[in-house]
Amino acid sequence: MRAAVLHEIGRDKLEVFDDVEAVGFGPGKVRVRVRATGLCHSDLSAMSGVLPQPAPFVPGHEGAGEILDVGDGVRHLEPGDRVVLCWLPACGACPACGRGQTQLCLAGFMNAGTPNFRRPGGDVFGFAGTGTFAEEVVVDARCAVPIPDDVPFDIAALIGCGVTTGLGAALNTADVAAGSSVAVIGCGGVGICAVQGARLKGAAEIVAVDPVASRREAALAFGATRAVPPEELADAKQRVTGGEGFDHVFEVVGRSATARAAYDATRRGGTLVVVGAGAMDDFLQLSMFELFFDEKRILPSLYGGGDVLRSYARTIALWRAGRIDLAGLITHRVPFADINEALDQMRTGTALRTSIEI
Repeated sequence: MRAAVLHEIGRDKLEVFDDVEAVGFGPGKVRVRVRATGLCHSDLSAMSGVLPQPAPFVPGHEGAGEILDVGDGVRHLEPGDRVVLCWLPACGACPACGRGQTQLCLAGFMNAGTPNFRRPGGDVFGFAGTGTFAEEVVVDARCAVPIPDDVPFDIAALIGCGVTTGLGAALNTADVAAGSSVAVIGCGGVGICAVQGARLKGAAEIVAVDPVASRREAALAFGATRAVPPEELADAKQRVTGGEGFDHVFEVVGRSATARAAYDATRRGGTLVVVGAGAMDDFLQLSMFELFFDEKRILPSLYGGGDVLRSYARTIALWRAGRIDLAGLITHRVPFADINEALDQMRTGTALRTSIEI
């Protein structure tokens, strides 16, 4: 089968091979034919080494498709079922799951160290234990979440990561209050979903911050009330909040510099929500005095900060009701053979989300 492989961390191009085999099928596992996959910035971060990932590996963790086969012991799925792939499945038995914090379950991360694929030259890993830049994947049955027949594969793929992360940051982690002021720093697909989440919660002012003009324009179409480049954030803070700062600021870039800017843009007693996935050696510096004196809450948000399965169901309900726009997030489509074009679209900021047709 075909799959896109990165042989060495730090390279910026993928190679598409047709001699890749999905491995590991057995009890408790399912084989999935991937029908659509989105490109998330975390894939680029894994390729560059910002996020740890053994190589060679198949990127991609935002996918949807059909069940081809189920292993022994799998009762809730059967061949032909339509599924979205969840890269962070909950085991249901660990302390985090017992507390209801299923997004903190580490069971899914254990899959990242086991090869998902094989080529004649040896083993190949799947990013985040999945690897959706492939025609087929073998995953734990808990990673395959059934979806209704009316949800297109390209929409379902986005729900598998970016949409759940962005919406959840606003709905779960921040729990944005009606009438509040919000700033979203970084308006790619995840940031746009944070904008939509803040709009759903009734935020009065939503300021989108991004260096790319097309993304700022898109943010306005998705519900932002203002859109500014980063150098105008301080002015927006003055105009919208009288200089006090925003009630909620979302950092959706994953860099200490933007997190610091987000902290400075948050009012005293307000909330900074860290959504972007950054590097382990990139440290955010805050003084002990400002932490004490400003009483700003710093809330990391992993995968939307809530139960993933409930978030999927909620997102589908909101989409069906026309309360959120998911199709509009897909600004570009490319065939699998042109997957490196999708990488360029993400790097330059020309795409919110590119759907890769497999």
